[in-house]
This record gives sequence, C-alpha cells and structure tokens, in this order.
Amino acid sequence: MKKTVYTLCFMCSVRCPIAVTVEDDEVIAIGGNPFVPAMKGICPKCAAAIGWTHDPQRVQSPLIRTGPRGSGQWKHATWDEALGYTASRCKDIFARYGSKSAVFCERVNLTTDISKTFMNAIGSPNYFSHDTVCKGSINTACRSMLGYTDGQINADWANTRHVVLYGRNVFESIEVKAMNGLLDAMSKGAKLTCIDPRVSITAAKSSRYFMIRPGTDLAVNYALIHVLIKEHLHYDVAYVNRWVEGFDRLYSFINPYTPEWAEAETGIPAHDIIQLAKEVSEAKPAVIFHYGYRGSNHPNEIHFRRSILMLNALLGSIESKGGLFIKKGPKDAGLKAGLKKFSDQSFPKMEDTRRFDGCGQEKFPIADPAHGVGAMFPHAVLNEDPYPLKVLFAFRYDPLYSLADWNQTRKALEKLELIVSCDINFGGTTSLADVILPETFFLERSDPLQMGAGLKPAINRRNACCKPRFDTRPMWLILKQLAERMGAGQYFPYETIEDIWNYQLSDTGIAISDFDKKGFVTLTDKAILWDRDNGLDFKTPSGKIEFVSSLMEKHGFSSFPEYPKTEMPQDRFRLIVGRCAAHTNVMTQNNPYLNELVPENVLWINDVRAKSLGIENNDRVEIESGAGKGQIKAFVTNMIHPEAVFMLHGFGHQESGARRSYQKGLADAMIQEAIMDPIGGSPAFDHTVVQVRKAEV
Repeated sequence: MKKTVYTLCFMCSVRCPIAVTVEDDEVIAIGGNPFVPAMKGICPKCAAAIGWTHDPQRVQSPLIRTGPRGSGQWKHATWDEALGYTASRCKDIFARYGSKSAVFCERVNLTTDISKTFMNAIGSPNYFSHDTVCKGSINTACRSMLGYTDGQINADWANTRHVVLYGRNVFESIEVKAMNGLLDAMSKGAKLTCIDPRVSITAAKSSRYFMIRPGTDLAVNYALIHVLIKEHLHYDVAYVNRWVEGFDRLYSFINPYTPEWAEAETGIPAHDIIQLAKEVSEAKPAVIFHYGYRGSNHPNEIHFRRSILMLNALLGSIESKGGLFIKKGPKDAGLKAGLKKFSDQSFPKMEDTRRFDGCGQEKFPIADPAHGVGAMFPHAVLNEDPYPLKVLFAFRYDPLYSLADWNQTRKALEKLELIVSCDINFGGTTSLADVILPETFFLERSDPLQMGAGLKPAINRRNACCKPRFDTRPMWLILKQLAERMGAGQYFPYETIEDIWNYQLSDTGIAISDFDKKGFVTLTDKAILWDRDNGLDFKTPSGKIEFVSSLMEKHGFSSFPEYPKTEMPQDRFRLIVGRCAAHTNVMTQNNPYLNELVPENVLWINDVRAKSLGIENNDRVEIESGAGKGQIKAFVTNMIHPEAVFMLHGFGHQESGARRSYQKGLADAMIQEAIMDPIGGSPAFDHTVVQVRKAEV
C-alpha cells in the first residue's frame, strides 16, 4: 500500500520540504511538498537520498576501534556497550582534565538545541558548528550592522528587480524554493549580475558577468558605494537619513575609492561599475546585493560582507519587498511564544567558562559564541591553548576535510584521547574515531520540530518515512542515552519523539496532529514586512543600521578600514574552491548516485597560463602551497581568471571504508593554508597562493 509522508530533506543544510512516496516500507519516490508552491521539483542531492537507504557502505552498527587510528580495524558493539564505553572514557578523562577538555562540533541541524543541552549538562563551553567555518564572518558582519545574525535575515528573491552575487553559485548550491523564486523574477525582467573569477553555472545564466581579479571584491564595492553616494540621486536619501548611523563618516572615507581606482585593482572597467550603480539605483528598493552563504574567502571577509550590507542599506532594500528582510517569528504572527527549548533549562555553573577558541572572549571578542570559531580547533589542541583538549564529539561534521591544512588537523586529531563520531558515512574524522555511534538516516527518523522563520513564519516537522535499515539511532536519542550514562540524564525529559514535540509545542497552542495534513503549520497567510517609516526594529544599540559599528569600535576594530592592495606573484595562482549541484561539502561523495554524477574534482586553469606551463587538458598537474601538495587532473579553459585556479570542495577522501570516493580527486584541505579573518573568525579558504606544474609521469 502506498502512502505519502511530508517531511524535511537533510541532504544539505537547507532542509527543503518534501513529499516522500512509500510502499511497503520502501521509499520509491521523492518530490517537492505540493503544499509549498515554490517547491517545484527537488535537487539531485535530494533525489539521491534513496540510494542511502540500503547502502552497504553506510555505518551499520556501533563500532569501537581495535587497531591504530585510521587502520579500519573495528569491533562491532551493542549500543549499550558503545555508549557505556564512551561514557566511561569521558569520565576518566574529565577526572584528569575537567569536562572543559571536551569539544562538540556538528553540522547545525534539528537536534542542535539538544546538542547544546548536552554540552551544558556535562559542563563544557566548547561547542562549534559548521556555520562558523562556512559563514562566521557573515554572521559577525550582520550583527555588527543590523543586530541580527545572517540566519535571521533572508532575501525576497521572487519579487526582486536586480540581484548582485559575488562568487555565489546559487544555481548549483541549490536552495530550491529560493531559486524557483529567482527564476520567476527573472522571467518577469529582473536582472542578475554575477561577479566571480570563474564562469560558474550561475555566471553563465546571469544578465551581466564580471570576471573579477580574485580577492578584490571589496574594491568593487567601495567603488559602487562611491558612485551611489557621490551622486546623491542614486541612493535612497530618505531611508538613509532615517535608518542609517554613521553615513557622514562613510561619505568622507569613500572619497578616494573611485571607479577608475577600482578598475586598476579589479580589472572591471570603470564605466561598467558606474553603469551597474545606476541600474541598481533605478531598481531600488527591490534590489538584493546578496550577503553570501559561504563567506570564508579572505582575511578582510567581515569588511567585504559589511560593504555588501551597506550597498543594500544605501538603496533602502533592507526590509523591503524584493530586497532583504528580517525573518519574522511566532510573536510577529501573533503567538505568545514559540517552540520551547531544552537548552533554556538551568544548568550547573561551569567552573571554567573560557572557550578553546576565545570566541566572544579575548581572541575573537565579537565573533558569535553560538557557533564558535572552529578554525581554531587544531591550534587549541596542538598548543593546549588555553588548556588541554582531549575529547571530540564530531556529529555529522568532518573537521579533517572541512578545515584548512589537512596535515595540521590530522595531527590535532591524533593527539586527542577520545574521538566520538556520529554519522552515516565513513568520513575522515569518522575513520579516525575511537567509537562510532551511527545515526539513523533522515528518511528513517523523526526529529525535533523546526521554527521556520520568514516572511510567512511556519513550524516544520521531519517525520520518519520508513523503518531504520541498520542498527542505528537518531541523534536526539544518542545524546540522551549518553548523558544518562554520564550522570546528566535529568536534562533530557523525553523518551520518544512525540515527547519532544509536545515539549516544544507546550506554549504554542498547536497540536502534533496539526502537522499531519501538510507536514507544517503556517502561522500566518500574509507576508509580514515592518513599517519602513517608523517600524523597523534593528537590534543595534542605536536602533539603526550601523555603518559605524558600536560593536566593532568598542573592541578597537575600524568600521571603515583602508583597502589592502592585492598583490600576486606572476608565477603563482590564487586557489579558489566551490560547490556543484551534485554534492554537499564533504558529505555526499560516497553516495551511490551522486558519486556516479560527479566522481572526482579537477583543477580549472586558464588556457593562456596553462599553455605557458606546458599543461594540456586532462594532464595530471601538481599543485603546491605552504600547507601541502597533491596531484589532480587539469581542466584547461578560458572561463577562469588568469590569476586563479579552481577546484570543487570535498573530494580526495582517504577512507577505504567509503569505497566509491576512495582516493578520487584531491582534497582542497590538503592545499589550503590556515589563514583567517582575525575579526569575524572565518577561515580564508580562497586566499592561499599556489604553484602549479605539470606532474612528472
């Protein structure tokens, strides 16, 4: 008998609403949730989820390591044995080093509230998420100007008139609802400008494309700001006068950054910069200068992301139809309260609240402790700074391939006394673990409810579609059962997922049965935009958009730093990385269907530069930096800037347990140097300078 289950995808972090067709406990089809008009279709990753339900290369039961780290020698264990082993090892280590010696990292998901509850319960402040590595500086930039995190704002793609993207390949790093909205807007005449050193799929579909010198994005933004505010009719004077703090200082600062200056730095002609400024001005306020998703490119990342927000503010596009908006929640929709959180309980006071990364403290005073500064993890372990770290909980996140300088991260992982991994795959960190607690695949499990803040806020539910195929458990149950064995079970007052849902909904007046028809509960049927005259609610000290940031300036950081000129040795390249439609970061390379679509990565290199190096298409080349070197196949093309080379992120896996992706391509983490934005806390993944040569046969 067939049935349809409405649930949420987890093949990437977007969590699209989907409809899953099930027959006799087998998933036979996946499509978009028909009750969500913008979910017309699904992406390749979602479609490929079926391939993981019976995949024999998944982690199928709890495992305890019996041989050297990375040897692939494991003992199959019962859940009671694996959880008891983990708790016993933790208690022993905590007795010697304190619970602060534990670090928890994860890809943010529907159980993140429970993950943070777990760390509070055991008494460690050391939590970080994938978000810090992906977009920590964007988060900090948004909070410094708007008082909101990047996760609390969004773009009204469907109603925009002009979108400007910086290296963001939106038509491959797919957010289905958003991109359907953008395509609808483009069909009605909206323009798309793409600024990128590489001709991505998004660039190929744009109205205008600029092949910018790698690392010079801030320069073009300074020039755009110069044009907008030096020709007063080009910016929204009334909006700026009402809602912007510090415009006068920006007006004085921007004077030398002319389009002609920017042309020399970026390679984009001055007249094109002027024309773009005029076009977005004509389209205002329905304009989106997108602040980005992965914003981990260069050491000046926070200032670049702030400059993007400044352009939006100058055009009056923040909290505007067709522009950016602050996500609205339950109270905006008239509810007295939202979902109740387990992490809001009272926990024992921690003896030592110093974080391993100094986030929100002395090292990174304005970075967001909610996500941490994950790039500091190897340094903290290897240098025992500020104290020894001995335990790592890695849940659906792989630091080995996600952080720059693979060799340094590997040394840090080797130094730990205990690595506990919760995943469905044999990834890099999982293969080095001491114990693996396998998570149930998302099609096989139900999870805590998600508060879907937006213009029309809703609450979403992930519901199990079929029974677990292997001896696995959901993370919310694993953490509860581990906490119980560590003497902290009282902070997890649930036994079933229904208990969790009832706890979350207890203050809302919404029942679990309300989700059965569509998989979600809409809190309002009308888009909520605040009054632009007097109703905007920015969470900054001034209550305005702070071009002069009180958050930054009180910690000694300049709101308007001088532009650092970009230098590049003539015989070197800037390595840039990105994504494709078939894969999510380092998670999906071993999926049976996605591996077939894109089994390995290649190195894009400019055809003129390649010819000068004697490199032809499909040649094996060696790429080397100060962090490491490796070999990869060359893709010779004129669709990349001569100063840049490009590879897809996430390949080059060395784990024999994942046989499809084993030794396919090259890991960018092996080449990237551990460079950071010292203010925002993001890694500078696109800042490494490399040498490329034809590999010796």
